[in-house]
Amino acid sequence: MSVLVIERGEPGREASHAAAGMLAPRGGDLPKELESLAVASAAMYPEFVRELEDETVARPHEPHQPAIDLRSDGTLLIGNEQVEGGRTLSQSEVAKLEPQLASTVSSATFIEESSVDPRGLMSALLRSLKHRGVDLAHGNPAAKVERTDIESFEVHTARSKYVGGAVVNCCGAWAGEVGGIAPVPARARKGQMFSVIPHAPSLLQHVIRSEEVYLVPRSDGRILIGATVEDAGFDKRVDPDTIKHMQSLATKLVPALAKAKIHESWAGLRPGTPDDLPILGESSVPGYFIATGHFRNGILLAPVTAEIMARLVRREAAGYSIETFSSSRFA
Repeated sequence: MSVLVIERGEPGREASHAAAGMLAPRGGDLPKELESLAVASAAMYPEFVRELEDETVARPHEPHQPAIDLRSDGTLLIGNEQVEGGRTLSQSEVAKLEPQLASTVSSATFIEESSVDPRGLMSALLRSLKHRGVDLAHGNPAAKVERTDIESFEVHTARSKYVGGAVVNCCGAWAGEVGGIAPVPARARKGQMFSVIPHAPSLLQHVIRSEEVYLVPRSDGRILIGATVEDAGFDKRVDPDTIKHMQSLATKLVPALAKAKIHESWAGLRPGTPDDLPILGESSVPGYFIATGHFRNGILLAPVTAEIMARLVRREAAGYSIETFSSSRFA
């Protein structure tokens, strides 16, 4: 098939650019209905990243590209939450794994999890599009989809019109803004977060998650700290007081962060749905597919979502149980 991606702005600069990249297929706020897909998708990541790295290796004349930075050092869960497969650690074991954690952290649960830098991932995916001959139209959002006949659709933007035999609405928080056929009950769920550069390199080795805040180390030394969940429509403004509050929460866990310099702060818009579950599959209009509503798990669920949607567009079985995520539940 020939494929066209219609991107509303600069490719990869919306929710994916704002994500922390934790690949946490169990526990936290992950709905139980999503766990099997999440576990399958997390297991795909090492091969997914390896293929992207092999396919998009930079040539000598090309500019430096950010690393995908897949880390598999695990997560320390601070608090009383129990996660399947987790191992409870004593205070001395916690201090050995993460010496910079506050002495008030008396215990933790270690979980075999990974994290990825979504910005590096998106950069590699964009290079992969070129490698695979996928066309990209960006700068104008899809505004309307119309069926022209039994085998084709028109996708309209403010400046252009595109014709295709199948359409996948994967517009994230904006999926519900696409008019025409088969309305999508998607909504924006704002998240604010920031990154710091510690004075000491490699301050943390593991992802740290508590009930109030999470900290995600990157291999370049940065630590990402987040994140809020807000119903603020499409408002992407960053509130300094909110960032200051999260910084205070993080410093209680890792006192050395009090001296860390804030590198960047930002807000992203996650795609939500009324029941906080994704919408995956064909809509009530044959040939018009929907893949959105991943909420806080879009990066985690990316590989399995891609596999499912590619199969459905080719008129093959999804390969996974996705009945729970049908758009018909909102009919």
